[in-house]
Amino acid sequence: MSNTTAESSPNAESMRLTPITGQAHTSCQLSGTVEPDDLASLTAAFQGSAIQEKAAIQLVDTCEGLDELITNLVDLPSSPPSLYIDLEGINLSRHGTISILQIYVLPTKSTYLIDIYRLGDQAFSHAAADGMTLRKIFECSLIPKVFFDVRNDSDALYSHFSIALSGVQDLQLMELAARRSSRRLVRGLGKCIEYDMPMSDSQKASWKATKQTGLKLFAPEFGGSYEVFNVRPMSDEIRQYCAQDVQFLPMLWQRYNREMTPTWSAKVQLEVENRVRLSQSATFNGKGRHMALGPAGWS
Repeated sequence: MSNTTAESSPNAESMRLTPITGQAHTSCQLSGTVEPDDLASLTAAFQGSAIQEKAAIQLVDTCEGLDELITNLVDLPSSPPSLYIDLEGINLSRHGTISILQIYVLPTKSTYLIDIYRLGDQAFSHAAADGMTLRKIFECSLIPKVFFDVRNDSDALYSHFSIALSGVQDLQLMELAARRSSRRLVRGLGKCIEYDMPMSDSQKASWKATKQTGLKLFAPEFGGSYEVFNVRPMSDEIRQYCAQDVQFLPMLWQRYNREMTPTWSAKVQLEVENRVRLSQSATFNGKGRHMALGPAGWS
């Protein structure tokens, strides 16, 4: 995730990821949708637990853990998206490293922290019993995966592990498209949570406290060091920091998706593809003021 900020139906068939014996890649079939009543239940459950309580966090740092994780990522609905993803690392980019991969699974309200520092490429190449891998999930265009500002995440995944993301939805662009005011500058995730999440004052204070605790541990300007993401065992403070923001993404997706027009939704998808393609180019630079600018022609 980029740290740059500017402005603070009828039922379809369920998704099944079906391994093809003897082929290098696994095909995937498009999943179905969650019924409105089910979505309302998910939303209510999210508001009642993920914000108010410290949700259960599952650390994945072994092959056995990967087996269980991958099994839990198949047969999931695609509308709304089931997978919400973020990464943490040291100078997260082609020039740095990935330490932790966070995945929030909406239907089960499960948060997984995958230890990339310890597992390395094995995190993406290890196959479950059915042949499925995280790499295949990340590269499958039929499995929607929600990021907030995918650019530096994509850069790091492509540069270090040759993962070409597909099926990406970018909440930063969705927020920009849903706006009724100027679209010249994008917002950071913190501002989106602060302005657009339905939280009470006490919930907002709890979120800010967890955020501030994390910043003091890793941000140099607060006396911290990004190396803390590579300290093992992982501290409870870092676990909570990594898990917190990704748990907010489904609610933001619901709001921005509801407020976007079909025309803007199409523009967002085109720009997401542009972002992923640019992040994989030799000249991509994920640092600088240009990262705060909205897409050309959007303002």
